[in-house]
Amino acid sequence: MALSVVDLYVKILPRTNCKDCGFPTCIAFAGMVVSEKLPLKNCPHIDPALLAPAQEELNEQYAQGKWLKKDMAAESLSLAKEKAASMVLEDIAQRIGASLGSHNGPLKGIDHIVLPYFNRTVLISKSRVTDQTGGDLTRNEQTVIYIHMASGGTTSPTGNMKSFKEFPNTVSKIVSMRNQVEIPLKKAFSARRQVLEIACKKEGGTNVKDRYESPDLAFQFRVFPKIFITLLFWDASEGFEADVKLLFDETILDHLDIEATLFLSEHLCKLLTN
Repeated sequence: MALSVVDLYVKILPRTNCKDCGFPTCIAFAGMVVSEKLPLKNCPHIDPALLAPAQEELNEQYAQGKWLKKDMAAESLSLAKEKAASMVLEDIAQRIGASLGSHNGPLKGIDHIVLPYFNRTVLISKSRVTDQTGGDLTRNEQTVIYIHMASGGTTSPTGNMKSFKEFPNTVSKIVSMRNQVEIPLKKAFSARRQVLEIACKKEGGTNVKDRYESPDLAFQFRVFPKIFITLLFWDASEGFEADVKLLFDETILDHLDIEATLFLSEHLCKLLTN
């Protein structure tokens, strides 16, 4: 019989809320044991006669995935890989501006494509994304790349750049864009325009100030061969706070969804602020 949080609390734990396990209550500890595989023995007051059979029961339900907290990043990556798995790598490479990889390097002997990604190059097979040294990219980065591969988009950038809110279905994400991208950039580079300029150049940004009259800085980043992000920055001056805006080529949703677009924006913010 599977052990729910309530079962564990009522039948196994001492229910004293002693905090010796590191949690404020026994019910909080039970929740971590059931959903995140925290060892039951971390409670030092369980009757030894109950501990072993209860842990065995827990191990069985862990194996079945019962009541475990879902790893959304892992699930998203798995789904994105599945969508790209049925496609021919040569066709993908042609569509997204990548090239077929040689049979040397980290993915030696494995069919893969080579894709420019910001100011680096990544190698992509149907099961793995690595950098040129063989290091795996983060799960979120891999997910975005597989989404890009599976999107089916064939359009090339037009150069017509739009703000995030001009795209459909972004209403629920505008706050995230502001809090996770725009505000951190403003805080990091207010009255530090030259530092931002150096950071932009370091991450492969191209100075496009001649295309925009009002901002103090304007840099365009080639995220992937067909995906561009432009950063506009107005420095603090005469009582006005610094301001930041990201622009995206109007074709971006042919190649990515809104979640992936937001992730790339957050990733660019981290690259610059680091």
